[in-house]
Amino acid sequence: MEHTYRLVISCPDRVGIVAKVSNFLSTYNGWITEASHHSDTQTGWFFMRHEIKASSIPFGLDQFRAAFEPIAREFNMNWHIADSAQPKKVILMGSKESHCVADLLYRWHSKEINAEIVAVISNHDDLRRMVEWHEIPYHHVPVSKENRDEAFAHIDDLFQQYDADVVVLARYMQILPSELCGKYAGKVINIHHSFLPSFAGARPYHQAYSRGVKLIGATCHYVTQDLDEGPIIEQDVIRITHSDSIEDMVRLGKDVEKNVLARGLRSHIEDRVITYENKTVVFD
Repeated sequence: MEHTYRLVISCPDRVGIVAKVSNFLSTYNGWITEASHHSDTQTGWFFMRHEIKASSIPFGLDQFRAAFEPIAREFNMNWHIADSAQPKKVILMGSKESHCVADLLYRWHSKEINAEIVAVISNHDDLRRMVEWHEIPYHHVPVSKENRDEAFAHIDDLFQQYDADVVVLARYMQILPSELCGKYAGKVINIHHSFLPSFAGARPYHQAYSRGVKLIGATCHYVTQDLDEGPIIEQDVIRITHSDSIEDMVRLGKDVEKNVLARGLRSHIEDRVITYENKTVVFD
């Protein structure tokens, strides 16, 4: 993977934004390898993502930030710049179902995902052998009605200990406390079946089967204090027929879940997602 800097911007839309940023980069011989723009006419906001060859810029990120700050103030920008050579630190959280954790571990192991999986946290011990085979620390933190506050305080300590950039709820079957959701806003990603809210609760595929649905799918989104209502990063569906059994639907649903979660995580760690008004702009 080529070493690049990722400049991500959102700001009120107006004339001259692209020209100003492009002129800034050309002044320092910045070589743009990828450029994405979007103007939301409903909200009047503009979104931009540029990838720049790191070798073409004559200084590091601290100097870049200092030089770019006057432009950011002029256009009232929300912005950040990231270094592709510094992989984001990822914590996976799972329960008993292994398909999403296993898939992300495989993609990490085969270098399909440019990230550092620093730990796996689970409220069960079922996934330990698989995780430790990858030489990744495994933390079993049981959660019950009696110890819920203590358990999530421990989990928060682990988030801080590993200095995680993003936490992935890879079929973690516990609801995060609202305090954690607020503290780590924009840093926790979840995956769930796309039947919500129609088939909420236990055994969603059994509920869907009894209704004779023709599409099943999955949604990857950021976790917020409003359960399963955070900004959506990625979605997909697969068509089924009357001949598919409940077991077929579960199998197909798992395939969609793990693929959608992997794509959503990739978009996040590559700085392709910008959130606003409980929505997202996701650049390809």
